[in-house]
Amino acid sequence: MKKMLVCLLAVLLLACAGCGSQNSETAEPQQEETQQPAEEQTVTGTLDEVKDFMLIVTDDQGACYCMDFDEVPEGLADVNAGDRVTITYTGELSEIDAFTGEILRVEKAE
Repeated sequence: MKKMLVCLLAVLLLACAGCGSQNSETAEPQQEETQQPAEEQTVTGTLDEVKDFMLIVTDDQGACYCMDFDEVPEGLADVNAGDRVTITYTGELSEIDAFTGEILRVEKAE
């Protein structure tokens, strides 16, 4: 009796697993997304720290942002920690999440 019940459950399990599979021939091909140019944004604040691969800036509302870079952004050599700067970037800037964009340039702010 137990063997029969186990066999029945195994057959039901295999039948349910087969229902969820997708046939690759009938699946619609995914269309490639056309990439649009990233929108430039700016943040203005005090440059707190500059390292070899990142900078930290605090905006006028007190929010602190850590922004990393692969190549030294344009204008970064012309500013120092403590300067008021405007950073032009693309991507998402968040106090909590990692920076996902690119720093385009750093300029002294008025």
